[in-house]
This record gives sequence, structure tokens and C-alpha cells, in this order.
Amino acid sequence: MKQKSTAIIIFSLVIIIAIIPFFHTEEPPARAVEPSGELSTEIGKLLTKEQVLDGALVGVSIRSAEDGKLLYEHIGDTRLQPASVLKMFTAAAAFSVLGEEYRFTTEVLADGEIDGGTLAGDLVLKGMGDPTLLPADLDEIALKLKNKGIKKVSGDLVADDSWYDDVRYSKDLTWNDEHQYYGAQVSALTASPNLDYDAATVIVNILPGKKGKAANISLEPETDYVKILNETVTVDPEGEHDIIIEREHGSNSILVRGTIPAGAHKEREWVAVWEPSLYAGSLFKKSLEDHGIKVVGKIITGRSTETMTRLISHKSMPLADLMIPFMKLSNNGHAEVLVKEMGKFVHGEGSWEKGLEVMAAELSRIGIDTSRLVLRDGSGISHANLIPANEITKLLYLAQKEKWFPAFQHSLPVAGVELRMVGGTMRNRLKEEHLKGRVSAKTGTLTGVSTLAGYVKTNSGETLIFSVLLNNLLDDREGRKVEDQIVRILSRQPL
Repeated sequence: MKQKSTAIIIFSLVIIIAIIPFFHTEEPPARAVEPSGELSTEIGKLLTKEQVLDGALVGVSIRSAEDGKLLYEHIGDTRLQPASVLKMFTAAAAFSVLGEEYRFTTEVLADGEIDGGTLAGDLVLKGMGDPTLLPADLDEIALKLKNKGIKKVSGDLVADDSWYDDVRYSKDLTWNDEHQYYGAQVSALTASPNLDYDAATVIVNILPGKKGKAANISLEPETDYVKILNETVTVDPEGEHDIIIEREHGSNSILVRGTIPAGAHKEREWVAVWEPSLYAGSLFKKSLEDHGIKVVGKIITGRSTETMTRLISHKSMPLADLMIPFMKLSNNGHAEVLVKEMGKFVHGEGSWEKGLEVMAAELSRIGIDTSRLVLRDGSGISHANLIPANEITKLLYLAQKEKWFPAFQHSLPVAGVELRMVGGTMRNRLKEEHLKGRVSAKTGTLTGVSTLAGYVKTNSGETLIFSVLLNNLLDDREGRKVEDQIVRILSRQPL
């Protein structure tokens, strides 16, 4: 009888233990691995008291940079939207696959004989992915052609962007982002307006005109590839400053409308163009004409062939240098070019599909559990990208063992440093004097999403690795304050 009673008790306990999980509906508590105590308490209180986090999902992961030991996590294994923090995965894979010294090439080829200063045929501008090609580079190429004795092209100027596929937008880019600089078309042949290297864009400059008249609008670079529709009005100095800029879908007509007060400072806006290869071709034609080389034909798209004569081969900056504007300024176009270039380099196909395949394979080799990731692009602009906070800190720990790590770390924005190509997207954050130079981190922002991940030196001189993913926010700008507070807490740790 006693044995029977004991068996009943044991069976009842088993049933109770088994059904407990079904009654646990709240978010799992934060888990401090080691050390517990102050670190866990401070972050826990912060996550509890911040009203901006009410109804949001918060992924936090803290590791030791020395041994990779997980010190704290809050739903660290839950997949969340990383926004531009994903660029760290793209950068790591690109460094590993392509190498720090990798350079993109742009070629100029002749489809015909050159006789007496005339090219009897077409001149081909072949892009091979360089997202940093500037009008100044095209001027330099034109000068070299002039020095070769070319004065006239009797045929067409052919823009060849066949190095990659013809898919211009990543699959989840929303329609209302396509005219924005961060949503510009991705092409193997493209051009950037200035040293920010926002490829496939023009800069629209707007200055007030006379009261009651339209504003004065100019473009950088000067180009007739886009058409400005000026529907602005200059109003009283105390009037409303409300300028709206839109590019019509499928065209290069840019509508500028609204009001600008007299005496207002110049307003600048980067606008993505439609069909980047023809844009680059138009800038090149202008450079040729400026150097006295006449092009009789039109600017068209086409492909080069092996029978053509290579006249010029222009090389980009090395990848280690390109990573600076890419990571510091969070350049989406660079990210997607790197994905396509990895696909071209490994599989001979410059597509998102092949590039993401290569990226996942290389991340796996480094030590990332790619079965836990959802990768849809290289920039993080897709809301369908999903990465757990723990995998982000794991990447940052494992990256330290790679030969390219110094260049990778150097590319991260440094908090509180005003220099644009040092502080980057962190230049106006964590500006306290005692924190300057101690935080290197990648930012990320989407509608309802704010993220931050990187390295912070503590008061004791140790380095901690952190990632903070805030999803489902009502105000993503307020989320940055929470991230900065977590970094401040980490900086004070006497580990």
C-alpha cells in the first residue's frame, strides 16, 4: 500500500512539472550568466522602467571580449530585426571572401579601329561593381583617352552593367523608398556625387530666391540626366520651411515643391536616379566632351565582348578603405554591391541569391550558427531579416580572431567623435568626455526598430561586447536613449 501511495505521488509530480510550461505566458526573465548582481540589476531596472519599451521586444546580449563568455542576456536567442547592424555580418563575410586589398574595376573598351583620332565604332564603359566611382574618376579616364589621341567617337557610348544581374532592388524594399538615397538601384555600373559615395544619386541643392518667386535649385554633379520640376515659393523669413522632394516612378523627373523662407540656409537632399548605368554613361559623356572628345551617337545600354580592345582599366580604393564610408555612414548601396560581388567572385553570378548563399557559408565557417539567421539582403533594410542578439555578440567575438579584424574594427563608428569618417553615425551619441574613443559600434534604424552593437571599454580597461535589439517601438528615436544607457552601464563595470 505504501509503495502504491509513493507511486501515485511521483506520478502526480511528473504531471505537475509537465504542465507548468503551458501556464507560463510572460516574457522570460533576463538571465545574467556571470557576473550577476550589479550588471543584471542595473540593466533589468532600465528595461523595466523605460516607458518606450512598453509593448516592445528587447534583445540584449553581453559578452567578455577576452574569452567570449556570455555575461548577460535578455531573450538573447530570440530572432529580432537587426536593421543596419546586419551590415557587420556583410562586412565580415566580404573581408573573409574578397580580402582587404580587393578592388573593383571599371573598364573602357573600343568596338572598332582608331584612325586619325577617330574611333570608328562604339566606346564602351564597363562597370564591374565599383560603388565609389566619382565624376572626377570619369574625368581622369576621359583625359587618358585624350592622351591616347582620341578626339571623336563615331558610334554610340555603350553603358555595360552586365557584370551583375538586372535585378535593381532587393526583394523587400518598399515602393516609397525607391527615390530615397538609401533605396537607390543597385547596378554594376553606377556613379556617386561626392565622397559620401551614395551611388546612383544626385544631390539637389535648394536656396531661397526672391520673395514670392521660386527657389534656386542646382544639382551635384551638374547633369541633364535628371529634370527638375520646380514648384517652390520663397516666403517671408518667418514663413514655413516645408520642402518636399519626390522622383516620379520610372523616370528621372524630380519634383520639388513647397515653401522656403527668405534668408534660409541651403537645403540639400540626395535623390536616387532611375537606371544608374545610363546615369554613369551621361556623366562620362560630359567628361569626354569637356576634354574635347565628341561622341556622335547616343548613350545606350549594351554588353562588351572579348573581341573589343581594352583602352583603360580603372581601379577603386581597396576594400579596407571602402569599408570606412560603408560602415561609418551605414551605406545601403555598398552592402548590396558587396553581396552581389561575393556571388560573382565565388559562383560567377552577381545576384542577391548567390551572394547571400556565399555570405551564409562564410559566416558558418567563421563560427556563426546560420540556421538561426534569416538573411534577405546585405544592408538590413528588409524587415524580414532576423538575427538573435547572442549571434551578433558571437560574431563580434569571433571576428577578433580573423586577420582582417583591425580593418573591421577601424570601420565601426566611434561614439562622440565629431569627424564624419571617424564618428560616423555615432558622432552625436555618448558625447561625454570620459566615453570618447571607448565605444565602437554599429547603429541600426528602421520604422519601429532601433539597434546598436559593438565594443565598449570599461572603467577597469576590459572590453565588453554588446548587442541591443529593440523591436516594435512606437518611437525608434527614443530607443537610442535606452541603448546609450545600457552602454553607459557597461562602461562603469569594474570587471
